[in-house]
Amino acid sequence: MDYSELYGIAKEARKNAYAPFSGFRVGAALLTEEGRVYTGVNVENSSYGATICAERTAFVKAISEGERRFSAIAVSAGEEEALPCGICRQFMFEFAPDLTVITAGTGPDGEEMLRIRPLGELLPEGFRLAPEESTGDEGRKEGDKE
Repeated sequence: MDYSELYGIAKEARKNAYAPFSGFRVGAALLTEEGRVYTGVNVENSSYGATICAERTAFVKAISEGERRFSAIAVSAGEEEALPCGICRQFMFEFAPDLTVITAGTGPDGEEMLRIRPLGELLPEGFRLAPEESTGDEGRKEGDKE
């Protein structure tokens, strides 16, 4: 799947966002190394801290289905480019430090322009803790489903 197609899926997913407070609707499309796509949207909540971003929604959906290997994520927020927030950057780094991030904005001619960058450019000093206790994943290779 090419990045333009992946971005189109994120753009379509954005229609399902729940953003009654900010009106800022975001869609994400997460591509696994095997070629499956999981979508996510931002879901706001009256308790603002309970709000979840589109990127984390897509990751949680994929992880809950047993996915562990990801290659790219596209994020669509309308006409203006919107980059993943800091929490999302760290969350994505936990599972895919080499992830490609696709966003788009409006170019000088008014056309949509994709921007493609590595997650490491957005989060140059991400961190991952070594598991101290059994997580149940030790015997699994990345990407293996149960």
